[in-house]
Amino acid sequence: MTVRLGVNPIAWSNDDMQELGGDTPLEVCLAEGRQAGFDGFELGHKFPRDPDALRPILDRHGLSLVSGWYSAGLLERSVAEEIEAVQPHLRLLKAFNCSVMVVAETTGCVHGERGTPLSKRPTIDAGQWAEFGRKMTEFGDYLREQGTPLAYHYHMGTVVETPDEINRFADATGDSVGILLDTGHLTFAGGKPLDVIAAWGHRINHVHCKDVRAEVLATAKASDSSFLDAVVNGVFTVPGDGCVDFPAVLAALKAKAYAGQWLVIEAEQDPAKAHPLTYVTKGRAHLSALVAELGL
Repeated sequence: MTVRLGVNPIAWSNDDMQELGGDTPLEVCLAEGRQAGFDGFELGHKFPRDPDALRPILDRHGLSLVSGWYSAGLLERSVAEEIEAVQPHLRLLKAFNCSVMVVAETTGCVHGERGTPLSKRPTIDAGQWAEFGRKMTEFGDYLREQGTPLAYHYHMGTVVETPDEINRFADATGDSVGILLDTGHLTFAGGKPLDVIAAWGHRINHVHCKDVRAEVLATAKASDSSFLDAVVNGVFTVPGDGCVDFPAVLAALKAKAYAGQWLVIEAEQDPAKAHPLTYVTKGRAHLSALVAELGL
């Protein structure tokens, strides 16, 4: 395989709702991830952010650091202020030679508010897109120069969520702004992964593989659920356990010569309902079989 398979610790210990898996030690998460056969982890809130503290922990488990989420605020601050704010996170990712930085604009976001329905999320006015795109591109230029290219994570409850917003965002930004393909968030928002790959495959530089339970999604949409209520109710699951056509997704990525280094399972569930090791093992088996079959 030319791509490597990674996992996000959110299956064991949720970042947005920290009581989910709050009592699960980091060591358990890493040991089970390695047991399941993953090569690396993305960051979670229980990870030390000092490279000297984190390195021996990952080394002990034979794991790489894949990347880590960064919450940008370019709708409210300047590029210079964003560059200053990102320095601790950038130093950590550079210390581990991470291939991308996962970035999402989180100004006004509601995905971490369990009492707020997704219909109350922020949006960008038509007149704001050009300036927002200019600033994100300048930020992307800086990260590319630093050797840690930007991988933009559209996300439920944020200003870039729907297929139309993904297209507007990609149109407004330059090629230093990579696109993170997240199959779960795209499906939740009513989009189709194959459409995004067809339009923007040349800019996809990182992939989050999560599946979606269609019946839970339908209920969440009908009730105007909050993002976290949908998660707790089981809207997301691992590849091969929902309605996303991963054979078609990976075949389309191969056809577009996906140049990212990783495919990452990021499928947040309530670990009390969905045993993390069981589910991530199932998801990895599904992905690894497809990768081997396709020669990805």
